[in-house]
Amino acid sequence: MSNGHEAEIIAWLLGQSARSIDTACAHVFLSDEVAWKLKRNVDLGYVDFSTREKRKWALDRELAFNQPTASDIYRAVRSITREADGGLAFDGAGRPIEYVLEMRRFDDGAVLAADPSVIDGEIAEVLGRMIADFHSVAPLRPSGGITALEWTIHSNAGLLRDLKVQLGETRVETMVDATYAEWQRQRPLLAARTQAGFARRCHGDLHLANILLENGKPVVFDCIEFNDLLSDLDVQYDLAFLLMDLDFRGRRDAGVRVLSAYLDQAARSFGPEFLDGLAALPLMMAVRAAVRAHVSMHAGDMELSKAYVDAAIAHLSPASPVLGAVGGFSGTGKSTFARAIAPALGASPGAVVLRTDEVRKRLAGAGPVDRLSPEIYTAEFYARVYDAAFTTARALIRAGCSVVLDATFTEPGLRARAEALAADLGVPFHGVWLQAPLEVLEARVGTRVGDASDATLQVLHDQIARCEVSSVTWVRVDATQSTAQFAATWLAGSVASDHR
Repeated sequence: MSNGHEAEIIAWLLGQSARSIDTACAHVFLSDEVAWKLKRNVDLGYVDFSTREKRKWALDRELAFNQPTASDIYRAVRSITREADGGLAFDGAGRPIEYVLEMRRFDDGAVLAADPSVIDGEIAEVLGRMIADFHSVAPLRPSGGITALEWTIHSNAGLLRDLKVQLGETRVETMVDATYAEWQRQRPLLAARTQAGFARRCHGDLHLANILLENGKPVVFDCIEFNDLLSDLDVQYDLAFLLMDLDFRGRRDAGVRVLSAYLDQAARSFGPEFLDGLAALPLMMAVRAAVRAHVSMHAGDMELSKAYVDAAIAHLSPASPVLGAVGGFSGTGKSTFARAIAPALGASPGAVVLRTDEVRKRLAGAGPVDRLSPEIYTAEFYARVYDAAFTTARALIRAGCSVVLDATFTEPGLRARAEALAADLGVPFHGVWLQAPLEVLEARVGTRVGDASDATLQVLHDQIARCEVSSVTWVRVDATQSTAQFAATWLAGSVASDHR
């Protein structure tokens, strides 16, 4: 596509559009119902669209790569042909002079970056599980993974050092040095993950500007197709972009819900060694922040770029892990409380919430909110569920993650086991016991739907009958208060004590 052809094609597409958007790599033309993406004739080093064949190759890949998550948006690669009368047409009888990607038009305001406040717990839950499912079936890419991450680290260092006059030399060098130091520390782990099959063809650009909300459900779109070094990744590095973005926008609450859901869903497909990789999550989030730093600078926003560099530095100095445990009878709001305190515990995005209700469903081969037959609730299965939860908590804490165990903990031996786990790992422990009047618990349990818990009124009454509440030594919290109120009060006392 010569400059003359490009100008002609742009003018022709503008004539059929309401407006257009220009990016570094493409022109996008928007009509009421359709969007057309035209790749620019550019060679930017990391992406080369300097020939029609290369642009067509990229468009074909973009269509194919986005089909798994956004098949309703990505429609077809269309040829623009030169007709006998000299005019242009889509897929006409004349010779093709260029290609465009046809997409269904969607509401720009539905993109999550436009309003991150719309991400409630349910959306975050769905998003985490959806990404885990996408990763579980993504094609293996053993030549990527650690190689791709190393390439990005070197690229970030070079690009940001070119900008150190504007960003501040000390700021840039602090980030670069800390990144390389952590990279060297995590290389054996990252290499092992690549060999173990965690390097796959991923989305590559998984942040809030590439996720939209339609009909109440998140839709992921606009994955990277033009450079395998940016898409053949460790699956955790793919997820890290979203976690970093949520953290940067002040939504650690959504980030920790995404991560907790992702890990529970991923455990259905990947082996337990998958959890070891979380030791490299701070590095991965830092690298993602550095990417946004140079992108923001080249977009002309120096203050935003500085903020991303500072965020990268912060990720490379993560808070130490802690173990929390939230117990109480069914209906006390354990999961709500656990999710409320999790963002404030440990490294970003916060503590992973391990629900025995979810572990139980996974061990039974059921979906997260499927109802289980009462026959499965044997003493042996009960013990298996807690064993799995404690084993997972141990692996997470060893990888540097904080954990909140969410379970009834009606038995003294289980409460003692949680305390012993923290002592064995040398991390602070915080045990919380939620309590509320019986009529409140009965009302909550009796109306609960769409949740992982299978508790019935009979289950609640059995819990109360066999638990000697007077023996509970954990901090007691009135679960009839607003969750935000009692979580904030508890955090002010408990988390502060970890730093004294």
